[in-house]
Amino acid sequence: MPLKLTLKPDERIVVNGCMMRNSSRRHVLTIESHADVVRGHDLLDDDAPATPVTRVYYLIQTALIKSALRDDLLPLIQKQLAALATTFGHPSLGHVFEAANYVSIGDYYKALRALRPVIAHEADVFAHIAARDKAAMAALAPEAHEAGRRAVG
Repeated sequence: MPLKLTLKPDERIVVNGCMMRNSSRRHVLTIESHADVVRGHDLLDDDAPATPVTRVYYLIQTALIKSALRDDLLPLIQKQLAALATTFGHPSLGHVFEAANYVSIGDYYKALRALRPVIAHEADVFAHIAARDKAAMAALAPEAHEAGRRAVG
């Protein structure tokens, strides 16, 4: 079954490791045989923070784009997905297992898609931790100021 893609103006796409960019117009592209295809918006940005989930996402992305490296990357991907499986609970755990299943059958694009919600959940967890730490520091600030004043005075 052919894959039909509608490309936005200037949208990037990678087909079998070849990075391409659409022209300034919208185009429809039909891929009639099997190919490793990923759209630019599914690629991890260079400025994305390095977190446990984005690290494994990057490895899977690399395996998708550079098929010659897949055999070398597969054990690393499986190890990192196993580590994620011991870290996350419901519902992210299901997405991690789904990604692992897709990696095991060589469908790296679907593995990336399965990890997208986990990246979002991880970002929420980190934001919650940062907010909690900021509140704790704010609560300590008056005590630290008073202790410093007593030490000087």
